[in-house]
Amino acid sequence: MAKKKKNIEQLKVKDKRKRTAGSLGGDIFIFIFLCLLGIFMVFPLYYAIIQSFKPIEELFVFPPKLYVLRPTLRNYSDMFKVASGLWVPLSRYIFNSAFITVIISVANIFVCCCAAFPLAKCKFPGNAIINKIVVTALLFTSSAMWIIQFLVMAVMGIIDTYFALILPNIATSMGLFLMRQSMVTIHDSMIEAAKVDGAGLFRICWTIVMPNLKPALMTLLIFAFQGAWNIQGGSLIYSEELKTLPTIMNQIAASGIARQGVTFATAVILMIPPLLVFIIAQNNVMETMANSGIKD
Repeated sequence: MAKKKKNIEQLKVKDKRKRTAGSLGGDIFIFIFLCLLGIFMVFPLYYAIIQSFKPIEELFVFPPKLYVLRPTLRNYSDMFKVASGLWVPLSRYIFNSAFITVIISVANIFVCCCAAFPLAKCKFPGNAIINKIVVTALLFTSSAMWIIQFLVMAVMGIIDTYFALILPNIATSMGLFLMRQSMVTIHDSMIEAAKVDGAGLFRICWTIVMPNLKPALMTLLIFAFQGAWNIQGGSLIYSEELKTLPTIMNQIAASGIARQGVTFATAVILMIPPLLVFIIAQNNVMETMANSGIKD
């Protein structure tokens, strides 16, 4: 019996070693894969920063080098010199972009949350159909509706105004779908308890449901901010004093081959605000959506 027990223990030890070795190999593979994926995602950011510090003669070297031989800040100084010589002060373009970004971000969060709550937690005729329409809308980009939007805005008389940039972006199908899927995780018992206490739907949405969806809110904020910050007037804005910062920066960068360094400097400047917002909100974004609601 003692010998049999000893053999069983030896077999258990061998099996445990095999599982540990297999798990270790899998962890190493996943770690290497994630590192490669991270490098692939960070490379465009690194390349833009490196290019922005290269003098003009290094920008056209083939094959392109991933480092700078003679770093310079001339690309940034040229960009600000050109921007300071425009008809409208640079501060006006910064104000336009900041104003539009803040309005769109706040309005997008408010509209998406208010629309997602009844779709997720209220039963009414057509609920399923509307949810299917929202999912179908994810297949289409805003450019597919651009002509119709332009005609509607022309009839409303808001072309060449702030409203032409704000109204089409205050609600997105992606934001609505994200918030709807997150609100589904909130248990119905919380909402029923709030109704018993006499709370209305609007109060339940913003005082009961939304505090439990902070990760989803931060994710929506990042998407809304990034989309709003990169808005360009295109054929909607003609007045120089209403144009946004990305519009002017792209016009400066598109002035010829001699300003290719300015193009990369412009890209670096424009990516700073969205990057800062992501860094501030990343702790909440990394949390799993499954833990954002309270379960029985």
